[in-house]
Formats: sequence, C-alpha cells, structure tokens
Amino acid sequence: MRLREAARDERREQLAEALRIDDALREQLAELESLRQEARRLQTMGRGRIDVDKLLEAQRYDAVVTLEQRHVEQQRANVAAEIAKRRDALIEADREYKVLENLRELRKTEHRKLAAAAEMKILDEAAGRRGTQNLRDAEEDDVWAE
Repeated sequence: MRLREAARDERREQLAEALRIDDALREQLAELESLRQEARRLQTMGRGRIDVDKLLEAQRYDAVVTLEQRHVEQQRANVAAEIAKRRDALIEADREYKVLENLRELRKTEHRKLAAAAEMKILDEAAGRRGTQNLRDAEEDDVWAE
C-alpha cells in the first residue's frame, strides 16, 4: 500500500510540474502578445513623414514575434497532451491505491468479526462451564438435603 501511495504522490508531482510548465508558457504567450501589440502600434504610428526603415524594422519584429508565438502555442499543445497523460496516470494510481485501501478495510472488518466470534465462543464456553458447575453444585446440595 505504501508503494501505491508513493506512486500516486509521484504522479501527482509530475502533473503539478506539467501544470507549472503550462503556466510559464501561458505567461510567455502573454508577454509575446504584448510585444506584438507594441510592434503593431509602431507600424501604425506617425503622421507626416514616414520612416521606412523603422516601419520595415517593426514589420520584421512583428513577424519574428508572431513566429515565436506560434512556437510557444505548439509547445503548449504538446504540454496539454502531456498533462492529459499525466492526469490519466494519476487517476489510475489513485484508483489502485483506493482498491488496496478498500481491501485493507474489508480485511480489518473481517478480522474484527472473527475476533468477536472467537471472543463470543470463549464467553459461551465459560458460561457453559459455569452452568455445568452450578448444576453440579445444585445436585450436591440436593444430595445433602436428602
């Protein structure tokens, strides 16, 4: 049972690790989106004279950030699949632990019943001996009374 509990705890930790990675990727995506918005703002900003070099640089930067976003989104998709696998593994480990826990409880209950039955048998035997002894005593009293 300890092995099953340790396996369950290990699966729980593995799932938590995958969830932490997903959170970090989500934060990275939010950061990239902020950078992308800034690059787009730079592309649309300006009145009057247009600096073509800055415009091209902002477009390139937007393209790079967009590619990075796609890469991070793909990583998140991979992590999501891993999270599902780890969640299933945790569910299975938890199920195995509960099966053993239920079996242990059944055995405890069975042991208590057997112990109670043995105790009753001893008490019944003791009561039977006393009854027999009391009967003998009563017979002796009858003999002496005659």
